[in-house]
Amino acid sequence: MTGKVAGFAPWQQRAYAQAADALDHGRMGHALLLCGPARLGKLAVAQRLAQRLLCRDRDSEGEPCGHCRGCQLFVAGSHPDYSLVTFAFNKEGTRLRTEVVIEQIRDLSARLALTPQYGGAQVAIIDPADAVNHAACNALLKTLEEPQPGRFLWLVTADPGRLPATIRSRCQKLEIRLPGPEEALAWLQAQGHDASTAGEALDAARGHPGLADAWLRDGGLALRREVATDLAQLARGQVSAAATAQRWVADEHAALRLRFATDLALHEASGLAATRLTDAGRTRRLAAWFDAANRTRALLRTTVRADLAVAELLLAWQSDAVRATE
Repeated sequence: MTGKVAGFAPWQQRAYAQAADALDHGRMGHALLLCGPARLGKLAVAQRLAQRLLCRDRDSEGEPCGHCRGCQLFVAGSHPDYSLVTFAFNKEGTRLRTEVVIEQIRDLSARLALTPQYGGAQVAIIDPADAVNHAACNALLKTLEEPQPGRFLWLVTADPGRLPATIRSRCQKLEIRLPGPEEALAWLQAQGHDASTAGEALDAARGHPGLADAWLRDGGLALRREVATDLAQLARGQVSAAATAQRWVADEHAALRLRFATDLALHEASGLAATRLTDAGRTRRLAAWFDAANRTRALLRTTVRADLAVAELLLAWQSDAVRATE
């Protein structure tokens, strides 16, 4: 029996119950690949499972008690038999790395080779596992190939395809999937969002409740509306592509604006197809613009002048809108 975890969304609870049952009945191996879209709470599920394993006085439903020494150390982040491997600072200590490097995996392997200090299980979580670089993957594979009893290594990722097949094949898989629209909308409303705005955000996030919730809280949905207005005004010739581009790249949200722009282009193309009065040329041009917008978003990470690249993209949008009305 698995108790309901406070704060867990329904999709987290389902994944947790499945994994907890496997742990309790000895059906879980030493390696687990916990995957699914970002912002669905995968790490929280893995950490709750770790606390469940390390608790010394679980309740009648098998849940961690919250008051034993093991639970206290876990909550404090200092349990000697628990490790979380994630992005670390570079050697200079000036910034976080964008990869998990081989030294981190070697340190983890060394810790897993030690006898658990509390005499029970030993748990390590790598998040995000898809950030483990090539050299570190080779070291990780060696650790996976030499399991020891009572040691658990859990890989958390939103992009399992980036992991080598040799690593994926040595892990049991636990996937957290997007919920259905009714469950997602009900959860968003339970977070305090009104039904209408939550539905709009959920549509914009393509059914992803975690992403919709983030956009509702941090202004992402308002930014999407702004992008839609900008594209409509460009199409009508009410604003210039250059001025709009300058505004789009003036803050840290340029990439998100381009993401929203591609979504809106795709939505328009889908709408044309649904009417059965499809302008095949217009649909092809929207598809080409969609690809160009994605390429431009990638260029934002380079030394290319962002304002010029975005201005060129927006000029193409404006030109095609004029062509569509001729």
